[in-house]
Amino acid sequence: MSGSFMGDGFRARRGGAGEGWPSGMWDAMEQLRGQFDRKAGPRMARGNVRAAVLALLAEKPMHGYQIIHEIEERSNGAWKPSPGSVYPTLQLLADEGLINAEESNGRKTYSLTDEGRGVADAMADQPAPWEAQSARDTGRAAALPKAGIDLAQAAAQVARSGNPEQVKQAVAILDEARRKLYAILAQD
Repeated sequence: MSGSFMGDGFRARRGGAGEGWPSGMWDAMEQLRGQFDRKAGPRMARGNVRAAVLALLAEKPMHGYQIIHEIEERSNGAWKPSPGSVYPTLQLLADEGLINAEESNGRKTYSLTDEGRGVADAMADQPAPWEAQSARDTGRAAALPKAGIDLAQAAAQVARSGNPEQVKQAVAILDEARRKLYAILAQD
């Protein structure tokens, strides 16, 4: 892979914040991570957040972070809605009279109203949004981007802390992993 992104760039050089990395390598790692982060999770439509919240609250009352955690867990990590999408949805559902919020110990717990239960019951015959996303993602591994980020972080740690021989071993492993990944695609 000489002359490319990973080529001889892992040769140990001492000094500076990017110790062991050529200039610009930290920027390249951040750019790579940014690309994985953007692709790591699907962007779900606002209606999907709404449907997910109603489906979960039909099971039991929950607070906002419980809802976020449940969605992430039920989607096997493929979808983790942000607080910036869940909390406005909760407020909208409250404004529509579909949920109530009770505050206890400084935390709001949300539950369905009778009207909200009717809406949730009407949606019960449809797959939950996290199930529908899984069906759309058939053939795509949602865990792959996270594994790529984890691998990049491990490579960065070896580059920062490893001796020249360890860095050389890491480069060989990364080269082999790259070849094996392309071999998977070549199997078709």
